[in-house]
Amino acid sequence: MNEHDPFIRLSHKLAESAAANGNHPFGALLVKDGAVLLTALNTVHTSHDVTAHAELNLVRQASGMYSADFLADCCLYTSTEPCAMCTGGIVWSGIGHIVYSCPAALLGEITGSGRFVVPCRDLLKYASRPLTVTGPILPDDAAALHRRYWPTYSHTGIL
Repeated sequence: MNEHDPFIRLSHKLAESAAANGNHPFGALLVKDGAVLLTALNTVHTSHDVTAHAELNLVRQASGMYSADFLADCCLYTSTEPCAMCTGGIVWSGIGHIVYSCPAALLGEITGSGRFVVPCRDLLKYASRPLTVTGPILPDDAAALHRRYWPTYSHTGIL
């Protein structure tokens, strides 16, 4: 077990909660100095907002509460590698470190939706500031969540 495992496991529990609430199984949390500051769930369906990914929901909360200087020392943990939209939001927020579980490419394989799958590290090469990325951490556990969820999901084109 490494230092990231407990936080990644919490992101998995958050993803399970999102699915139990009628949303896609994604969860995220913000950590600083080993303390959880904020958590967020995917709320795409319940909010009727296709941008309501767990990571972006977390970024909205965090950037409303903390300065970019404070966020630079924070870590965003997420159950699945951030998409392009969420990666951009993380960059703009000032959060300094991303740790993810399920790789985006694996999610694309599981969902059968390989569209617009770009690893966040590739996007971050173009960021205006450096960010640290760690992952995948416990990818098999996260993939199991997705393998349970997506076969039961009625695809509407929204991922």
